[in-house]
Amino acid sequence: MKILKYLIFFLVINFGALTIGGWLMNNGPLTAWYQNLNQAPWTPPSWVFGVAWTTIMICFSIYMAYLAKTVLDKKLVVLFTIQFILNVVWNYFFFNQHLTILGLVCLIILTFVIGKFLLDYKSVLKIKSLLILPYFIWLIVAISLNAYIVLKN
Repeated sequence: MKILKYLIFFLVINFGALTIGGWLMNNGPLTAWYQNLNQAPWTPPSWVFGVAWTTIMICFSIYMAYLAKTVLDKKLVVLFTIQFILNVVWNYFFFNQHLTILGLVCLIILTFVIGKFLLDYKSVLKIKSLLILPYFIWLIVAISLNAYIVLKN
């Protein structure tokens, strides 16, 4: 039963991060600024982003619930907090302030943080570590999309 409490906690926190990020982007994907950027040819349709982030946050919440149940220490809290902040502020940097280079740096650091989760805790979670892979893979895609915008605009 304890795992359910952790799962609910992380679902609320992670979807809260998406909500805050959405507020901070200030309709960014719908703005003329974003629509007029030279975007990567592999940029997915807008609906894919919602599906991807929903899937990512469900998987990441399950991952974090199992991890917190097993290993709840200062390192885990710090990594999760850094991940939360970077995930949220990217929206503000990129869409709200149009700081595309800072957004790219934010994504690169976030990818390293998620990679650290994967590497540092794979011996603890074993096969459940696969739950963090959608996040890691999506961040690589996001870096490519952000980098294309930095280089081509």
